[in-house]
Amino acid sequence: MLTPSQLLCKVNDHLEGLDYFHEPENLYLPVRYILSMGGKRLRPVLMLMAYNLFRPDVDAILDPACAIEVYHNFTLLHDDLMDRADVRRGKATVHRKWNDNTAILSGDAMLSYAMKCMTRIDDSRLRPVIDTFIRTTLEIDEGQQYDMDFEQRDKVSEAEYIEMIRLKTSVLLGRSMKIGALLAGASEDDAENLYKTGEQMGLAFQLHDDYLDVYGDPDTFGKKVGGDILCNKKTFLYVKAMQLADDLQRRDLLYWFSTNDNDPLFSETKIAAVTRIFTNLDLPVICRTHEDDFYHRAHEYLDKVSVAEETKAGLRSYLASLMERTV
Repeated sequence: MLTPSQLLCKVNDHLEGLDYFHEPENLYLPVRYILSMGGKRLRPVLMLMAYNLFRPDVDAILDPACAIEVYHNFTLLHDDLMDRADVRRGKATVHRKWNDNTAILSGDAMLSYAMKCMTRIDDSRLRPVIDTFIRTTLEIDEGQQYDMDFEQRDKVSEAEYIEMIRLKTSVLLGRSMKIGALLAGASEDDAENLYKTGEQMGLAFQLHDDYLDVYGDPDTFGKKVGGDILCNKKTFLYVKAMQLADDLQRRDLLYWFSTNDNDPLFSETKIAAVTRIFTNLDLPVICRTHEDDFYHRAHEYLDKVSVAEETKAGLRSYLASLMERTV
């Protein structure tokens, strides 16, 4: 079994060698730029790890693994544009460095290229893999729409929020693992249990992201702490706060999440006020507790995958490391 760091090196090397740098230069420079920002390459690494549970020849699926990474970065590029975000992984977002139209068109090129890479597989596996990938892209669009809709609502239930992040975030992690299993020729049961492993892990991952957006270290987080608060996003912390708040706290939350002002002093005041309410309601502890619940469910599904426990040890260790991340 290869280690996550070995798989990460394979993914990065393969991404650098992909043939997506063509003319016109202004279409592909932003693609090169966003992919050069690095990152954990979590989704392709999980795909390769799922494949490696059943087969050793991970180089055979580097094209579809990198397709997942190109697609994921396409979603980030368009998310940043819709959120008007200034920073991604410590660097200017594509629409800030270039402009909105460039971000839209270069993002579209990334989506097309991801589809091209995903088809570079054996014909016998092509239909189930493409069906799985297309279903995933549509569900992510649905999740993004829910996320946008929630910004216009004062009240969002916990169940609605969990379903939104399942669609927007979790299905890509889960389907990355499922595609890896399908490409390895795993049984449908094993492929589905690996999907569920990734799905539950994705829920834990997103809750941790919600936590880090408020309580992360700005020097390591890679984007502005409090960005979700400034965008009036209904994260898990907000949803739980509205459940637990008293009348005064709820009134203050409704006030802050109905305001938009780009003045730096106002922004800092807003972030501080909302963070204080979250902390007083013990939401850091509540959020981490829910993360742990999803994390343990992920391992329950991994338990059901019919390979030797020692074969799963590397994947278990990698999943554990994701719960301790600071970025």
